[in-house]
Amino acid sequence: MDPKKRPLFNAAWSPECFAQLTKLMEGRVGRVPFRVAETPLFVTPELRDRLTRSALEIVAQVSSPERVAQLRKAVPARYDMPGMDALPNTVQVDFALVEGESGRLEGQLIEMQGFPSLYALMPTMAECWAEVMRAMPGLDEPWSSWTGLGRERAVSLLRRAIVADNDPEHVVLVDIEPQKQKTRSDFVATQQMLGVEAMCVTQIKVEGRKLFREKDGRRVPIKRIYNRMVFDELEVKKVPVPFRWTDELDVTWCSHPNWYWTWSKYCLPFLDHPAVPQTRFLSEIEELPEDLSGYVLKPLFSFAGSGVVVDVTPEAIAAVPAEQRSNWVLMRKIEYAPALLMPDGKGVKVEVRVMLVRPPDEPSFTSLLCLVRLSRGKMIGVDHNKDTPWTGGSVGMWPEGS
Repeated sequence: MDPKKRPLFNAAWSPECFAQLTKLMEGRVGRVPFRVAETPLFVTPELRDRLTRSALEIVAQVSSPERVAQLRKAVPARYDMPGMDALPNTVQVDFALVEGESGRLEGQLIEMQGFPSLYALMPTMAECWAEVMRAMPGLDEPWSSWTGLGRERAVSLLRRAIVADNDPEHVVLVDIEPQKQKTRSDFVATQQMLGVEAMCVTQIKVEGRKLFREKDGRRVPIKRIYNRMVFDELEVKKVPVPFRWTDELDVTWCSHPNWYWTWSKYCLPFLDHPAVPQTRFLSEIEELPEDLSGYVLKPLFSFAGSGVVVDVTPEAIAAVPAEQRSNWVLMRKIEYAPALLMPDGKGVKVEVRVMLVRPPDEPSFTSLLCLVRLSRGKMIGVDHNKDTPWTGGSVGMWPEGS
């Protein structure tokens, strides 16, 4: 991390600083339902650019029409929706920060997902942290969380990816009971930034191929869906979706639902990049490694780290039914570096999500933001760090213009 900014922040930090951050966030988007970390992540421009370059190179490896067709086989037949575009509009590439051979911090891929993330909440969090740091000696300077872009250009790019050329009234953010989701603060921030409102999928009205919603006593056509539905949650909760996923509908998506399956952990065995640990489908392994302690067992289509086995044993592998083994991967374990130092000198594990977007009229992706997750345990996600200080969700920041 930035060796100049971190000591300044740690020296100035106090519980009152974090209380101020919490108050500012709640004033903007309401109470955040997951644990927010006590610090932003000060990312050097060099590390930011290395992670961005790796993310774009990894995505390029799975972007050819031939590779997409191969990966699309992961889409279950009942969820294979018509109208899939050539590339998704939103992609998340998650890196663990590790110590490289030269001693500098490097990123190792954890997973990738053709699915949205907290695009509106991250800049909101960064703006609140920037306000807190105005009172911290040496940190009272302009800060940015937009990756190499100014705010105006970045928000324009995000708007084109999510809203496209539609009136925001005809675009909806769709999830399952959005007011109950841990990501609901991002839904509030999205409406503030882009004018796109959130709604539950069960409230969508269907007439033939057309979709509508009720607003202020009016029937408003839905022309584009900002899709935040997670399929395993749909199945577990048996949500009554008002259309079949295989229906031809007069609507576009950001991102199209098929990308949830196509660009996912399913991609990992197909990647060949220095930042990607060796990964194999469990169904293709004839002989297990002698020492399983160096591996992690992952289900392909779980959410928020559910189902991941960190301490792999032969019994854990044997417990996966034979017919399900093509939906699991065995991945080389990554040794996280203690990349962020707390005021007491102890290290914290860091995961950085490089958040990419692609408006429908653009041929390639642009890196917008860096979402951050901090952990002091075996698992990184915010669900696994609910009560531990200096862990949870955060944002990558750097001095503006750097």
